[in-house]
Amino acid sequence: MSPEKSSPLTSFKARKPPHSVYRVFGGLKVRHKLAILHNIFFFVLSVSVYLSVIPLFSNHIEAARERELHLMERIFSANLPMNLAEESQELGVYDFREGSASKLGLSAEGEQFLRQHRDQTWQQGQDTLFRTGKSPGEYRRVSLSSAFYDAALRQARTSLFVVLGTIYVLSIIILEFMIMPQYVYQPLSLMLKADEATQRDDREHEMIDGQFILNDEIGQIMRSRNATVAQLRRQEDDLASALKRLEEQDRLVSLGLLSTSVAHELNTPLAVLQGSIEKLQESARDTQTLERLNRMLRVTQRLRKISEGLVDFARVRKQETEVLSVRSLIEESWNLVAIDEKASAVSFENNARPNDRVLGNADRLVQVFVNLLRNALLAVSAGGRIRVESKCLQRSGQNWICCTVLDNGPGIPPNILANLFEAFVSTRLDARGTGLGLTVAEGIVTQHGGTISASNRPEGGALLEVLLLAA
Repeated sequence: MSPEKSSPLTSFKARKPPHSVYRVFGGLKVRHKLAILHNIFFFVLSVSVYLSVIPLFSNHIEAARERELHLMERIFSANLPMNLAEESQELGVYDFREGSASKLGLSAEGEQFLRQHRDQTWQQGQDTLFRTGKSPGEYRRVSLSSAFYDAALRQARTSLFVVLGTIYVLSIIILEFMIMPQYVYQPLSLMLKADEATQRDDREHEMIDGQFILNDEIGQIMRSRNATVAQLRRQEDDLASALKRLEEQDRLVSLGLLSTSVAHELNTPLAVLQGSIEKLQESARDTQTLERLNRMLRVTQRLRKISEGLVDFARVRKQETEVLSVRSLIEESWNLVAIDEKASAVSFENNARPNDRVLGNADRLVQVFVNLLRNALLAVSAGGRIRVESKCLQRSGQNWICCTVLDNGPGIPPNILANLFEAFVSTRLDARGTGLGLTVAEGIVTQHGGTISASNRPEGGALLEVLLLAA
């Protein structure tokens, strides 16, 4: 099997959002986060550009202004020396020259103006000034140096590029290593892993932990996903329960048909056999023969009990229902069970509440509790205790009555507890038990719309619980 490749979304471990600014930031909507990040980015960008580029331009422009003012002051001075460009480093950045009009490129209009106004300056073009010199026919020319402004522009461009590049790199680092992993990559990774667990039917890891869900749009998607998966699982469980009930009904129907056929075939031969044995007992005088006939009679009676159990099982069907008192059902059932001699040596408590009432068929429900109480009676030893309790429950918007039969016997063997309600499962496959009693009881309870379950009590003994709809 090839090793699983990790993706950028699953290459980190889930981290719980810290309880700080990040937690507050995580509670915002995604559009609000983007708006905040957008505004912060451009605010930082504007401030950085202002603080880095504007002072640079201001310094260069201020220096240029001072030089130009100084130059203008000196150029208008009559004592301005001829070698000013060589002597003054300050003014060396400007193209200062002296000479004739043709040499300096002075126009005829400018030459005529300067002859008429010797103390004034003639501007030719955007960056060139002319003035008369000391000697007649000589002129002075100064041109503003474009190299200075070109250098200033290059420095501004370089500074702006560096500032913007630095801000961009810092923004990428913050987004990719702080914001995006915490609020985008991690939620997506958690959802992917949870979906993989759902596909594997791994219910333990298919839900996203609530501590990693924030109050933004992605958090809403995560919560919605959890709710959807939970709903689907509940529906799956409901479908599985419904299928199990259908299978149980089908099993009961099949066993009922089989039971009817077997009981019908057994009853007549068993009746003839029992009558014949009883006739032989009346005429027999030999002790050994009588002992054999008694043993045959017991076996025949056992077979008839099995046949009766099969008939009872086949008769499990829904009857007309009425409002019944649970306490009265328990009393009637115990009166039938108390015919057994062992009942006098056992302590019985009917703690069912007088006001608890159910909807059902009296005969069928008495049959259920007779089976449960008889099993409890056979399980406990002399001096044992049997107790019946009832309580009201609410499930799925309906009221239910829960009847519990408890005893202090040895409990139900673990190897048969899971299959206790299946037909012919019994630890007493002798003359007193056929293994059909609990199967019949389960069929009756199921047809009443209820459930029956069995378990062992921690303090010892068995616990059988019947859940029926309350009246």
